[in-house]
Amino acid sequence: MVKQNTTIIYENTVAGTFVSRMNRFTAEVLIDGAPQIVHVKNTGRLQELLMPEAKVTLQKTLNMNRKTAYDLISVYKPKLKWVNIDSLAPNALMKQQFMSLNYDLVKAEYTYGDSRIDFYMEKNGEKFLTEVKGCTLTDDLHPGTGLFPDAPTERGVKHLHELTKAAKEGYCTAIAFVIQMNGIHRVLPNEAAQPEFKKALVEAAKAGVQVVCYSCHVEADSIKITGVIEDTSRFVEAQRRKSE
Repeated sequence: MVKQNTTIIYENTVAGTFVSRMNRFTAEVLIDGAPQIVHVKNTGRLQELLMPEAKVTLQKTLNMNRKTAYDLISVYKPKLKWVNIDSLAPNALMKQQFMSLNYDLVKAEYTYGDSRIDFYMEKNGEKFLTEVKGCTLTDDLHPGTGLFPDAPTERGVKHLHELTKAAKEGYCTAIAFVIQMNGIHRVLPNEAAQPEFKKALVEAAKAGVQVVCYSCHVEADSIKITGVIEDTSRFVEAQRRKSE
């Protein structure tokens, strides 16, 4: 069940036109025709989104001490409309989601093993661990499907190994893909970018880690969770067929 308060609305936003990405953290954008150096709130590659002349939305910061006055939060891609690229948004949405589900305890950034897992919860004596991943890459060969990761993530593989271990120890564990795009409802591992992530995801699903996909509605200045699909069996069944 998805509660209706799982929404982020950005204030103080302005429209811009993307020019180029300077490095992982900054880009050049035209605002009212004038060039501005802005902060990119996502260190992923985003090569399919951050194209010259793409329409973008920026949020003006209230911190006068920052080097950049704007954060780049969304990009317009014709087939998808608006795509949210704020890497902080998935965790913020999931915190809202978990707080609305009457857990006895919700704790962010929980240390388990050698990792910090995004959320630890307790309810009726059960212990829950959930790692959250934002998805901004589409699978052009399979409509309605996203891919993760868009670049190798050793941290993501490590998190899956930790969740697998926790599941075997009795925790209720999950990896939650928050899809920051319109019209995309499932996420598959991007084997071309990192086959190790796919292997770790299949092993995690077999061990009992839930694979959960949250679809969203995205506008220029907002993102809202609109649906959820529990997709664990897809990975377990695919591995079973492969071994036959």
